[in-house]
Amino acid sequence: MYKNILVPVAFEDGNDAKVKQASEVARSLAAEGARITFLHVMEQIPGYAISYLPAGYSAQVRQAIEDELEGIAAQVEGGVGLVVDGHSGRTILDWAETNSPDLIVVASHRPGMQDLLLGSTATQVVRHASCAVFVLR
Repeated sequence: MYKNILVPVAFEDGNDAKVKQASEVARSLAAEGARITFLHVMEQIPGYAISYLPAGYSAQVRQAIEDELEGIAAQVEGGVGLVVDGHSGRTILDWAETNSPDLIVVASHRPGMQDLLLGSTATQVVRHASCAVFVLR
């Protein structure tokens, strides 16, 4: 059983089932009193695109994501929602290095030709994480 579990969450169309599945896996592998962190990484909007967005757009999106994560985390004992900025794969690994989870539960999304079995973020996490990684397909 694991005491500190990281569940990276991506908000994409049709991803609700993966988030629910990841939450169930984390819950089933959690030790009593475990902390389960639901982490979303917000990638920076390119400068050339930001000027086309309404004022306050980024703040509104961030707040909506924080609210969604808190809702997910509230359904799990020991659950915590967290939003950070950065590049998905690298930021997940950086967070894991700093916070030392025992387990990362990551979903694989839309693989391309270079990632026939796993999505690129899942591939990066599997290859470089220093803890156990549970991959959802």
